[in-house]
Amino acid sequence: MTMFLKQGKPQEEIAQHDAQVAETVRQIIKKIEFEGDAAVRELSLQFDNWSPLSFRLTEEQILDIISTVPKQTIEDIKFAQSNIRRFAEEQRKALKDIEVETLPGVILGHKNIPVNSVGCYIPGGRYPMVASAHMSVLTAKVAGVKRVIACTPPIRGEIPAATVAAMHLAGADEIYILGGVQAMAAMAIGTETIEPVDMLVGPGNAYVAEAKRQLYGRVGIDLFAGPTETLIIADETADAEMVATDLLGQAEHGPTSPCVLITTSEKLARETLEEVERQLAVLPTADVASVAWRDYGTVIVVEDEEEALREADKLAFEHVQVLTKNPDYFLENLTNYGSLFLGPETNVAYGDKVIGTNHTLPTKKAARYTGGLWVGKFLKTCTYQKVSKEASAFIGEYAVRLCEIENFAGHAQQARLRVERYGKSQ
Repeated sequence: MTMFLKQGKPQEEIAQHDAQVAETVRQIIKKIEFEGDAAVRELSLQFDNWSPLSFRLTEEQILDIISTVPKQTIEDIKFAQSNIRRFAEEQRKALKDIEVETLPGVILGHKNIPVNSVGCYIPGGRYPMVASAHMSVLTAKVAGVKRVIACTPPIRGEIPAATVAAMHLAGADEIYILGGVQAMAAMAIGTETIEPVDMLVGPGNAYVAEAKRQLYGRVGIDLFAGPTETLIIADETADAEMVATDLLGQAEHGPTSPCVLITTSEKLARETLEEVERQLAVLPTADVASVAWRDYGTVIVVEDEEEALREADKLAFEHVQVLTKNPDYFLENLTNYGSLFLGPETNVAYGDKVIGTNHTLPTKKAARYTGGLWVGKFLKTCTYQKVSKEASAFIGEYAVRLCEIENFAGHAQQARLRVERYGKSQ
């Protein structure tokens, strides 16, 4: 029987905040639609105190910026990118074009065609997410996208050098120091100086996520990304120190980041509650993590693994970490998650930064119907057909009757014309 030892904010309060964010974003997008570059510059100055001669970095500027980055940082970025590239390349190999003769003279197939242009957003602020450059820019390039542009905001009036290095090393064709909703709208809508893209990808704060939602349709997106979500499933074999560390390690993302423990051990649940408070007393990012834990932290005690599985699938969280004696049970049976971290030897930070899987993942229950960002997101699987004259006459007779059932006279005539024309050649 499920027992909640701790729960977060009610959903009604969360929804009210979301509505306020949506209206703010709507007004910004409208302004950029009508005023273009002038609006982008005004908004960048307002929100980031940033108004350079050009938001786009030149090749010379990029190389100068990279020269200031410590050698070890460059090597670390290259190490992470090599892992991400290797896994993405293997994923790409798994996506094959096909062509098959389904009936004599009927050739059907599909091709995996890369999107032509993609805009990647790399968050800045308190946490300049260098790794997002690998996850978005590099993955798009492995997929074969011809034009990949990348935007990242300035941080306290300075260009984030390590992020620029990561974007350049990942293969970005254009790099802009531009953040927030203004960056998303400029990439999607286009301005006098920024050519629009076909697709937007990458994580961001609530305003960036809402911008993606409102721009979806005029451009494609990877997925609707909300605050980072972390679920740990644990049994009596786990220890409270690791559980608390791994919960708070993701709670620091932001004050609205949900972090949940589902456990079959009430002893572990209570020890974790105590350990979280102990760690918050010394964690450097406790000002953020403590708010996330207070408002969105949840601890659920369940009877057994089967009940843990049911509760986890209901949550459909972005990150699911399994600290049980048999983690493969969840690999084999769990269906709703963004990425799965099996056993104490791995953790979400590995996936976020370095190991090779992508860190842009579904949130807000989207894991019920989609996975995260990967090379396949940048590919359009497009079908085609080629038919012989004899096959056209044969298929056409069926098509005429099926179209008439639906009262599509024009459709039926398309098929009838082929029957009349090619049937005579038999």
